[in-house]
Amino acid sequence: MLEKMSEFYKKLPPKTCCECGEEMEEQHECYGNVCAQCLNVSC
Repeated sequence: MLEKMSEFYKKLPPKTCCECGEEMEEQHECYGNVCAQCLNVSC
């Protein structure tokens, strides 16, 4: 049986930075995989 799409997304692991491995705060319009700290960007 197929599960609801919303349940699928809830089960995904948190996004992590490729450089340092820290959990990232995801943004709906961003597909980046490096956190702001590793990019030396001030938020």
